[in-house]
Amino acid sequence: MGKLNPKARTSFRWVPNGTPSVETRMPILFSRGVVEGRITANEFVALTSTNHAKIYGLYPEKGSIAPGFDADVVLWDPNRKETISQSLMHHGTDYTPYEGQQVTGWPVMTLLRGKVAAQEGKIVGEKSDGRFLERRRSPYAVPARDVR
Repeated sequence: MGKLNPKARTSFRWVPNGTPSVETRMPILFSRGVVEGRITANEFVALTSTNHAKIYGLYPEKGSIAPGFDADVVLWDPNRKETISQSLMHHGTDYTPYEGQQVTGWPVMTLLRGKVAAQEGKIVGEKSDGRFLERRRSPYAVPARDVR
């Protein structure tokens, strides 16, 4: 519950951990990477979707779009300019380290197996719309090293 939890004002143990940034990572990467010419749009997709699906053994059903695959798709406005602000965030902390940063490129809709799950920053889907996918052994994963 994080910032909305009234217990967070009474004891440190109720304060959320970590640095809030999951929600801003894609707009920042798109703006600083694609818009500024450091990476291509295809590399952006690989870095934010395809590579993760491969590492977790979910590729090609996830991380790619083709008939019969279980694709979740984020519709992106590549020209939309936004200023990152705590008021836009949905995380459990009461600040964002990116407050005031301007970005170009913003997610406008998320489709979950063809159904709208989020639109303009609002969750519109149901919890029951999702489904758990078991992680599989991946031929793309980097083997763990023995550090003894």
